Amino acid sequence: MSVPLYQAKAELFRTLGHPARIRVLELLQDGPKPVRELLAAIDVEASNLSQQLAVLRRAGIVTSYREGPLVMYSLSTPDVADLLAAGRRILGAVLTDRDALLDELRAGGTGPAPDAATSAGSDGSRAGQSL
Repeated sequence: MSVPLYQAKAELFRTLGHPARIRVLELLQDGPKPVRELLAAIDVEASNLSQQLAVLRRAGIVTSYREGPLVMYSLSTPDVADLLAAGRRILGAVLTDRDALLDELRAGGTGPAPDAATSAGSDGSRAGQSL
């Protein structure tokens, strides 16, 4: 029995949910790299990097192959780089929105008065109550 698509997507994002794995993927965007080069660029122990690479390999996000004595890693598809770029854009937009709100709070502005339809959060709580 196959898993629902949303569950497979959730597993993909869980796999990406480790800083060392994201860093590996960022480094591999420029092309295949040997393990020793990845290790030099990422501040983790060799055993930890090996574990993270194994997780990425099992998930099919990276591939590995031998080139002489070196074990090389590469992105399994260019779509991984596209996903990282989308994450950067989303993070930039989210942080920009937060910066604008923080600037408004520091300036003492109150902004437009929210109406009941737009100020309730997805959980029914009032937006900004914790501020």
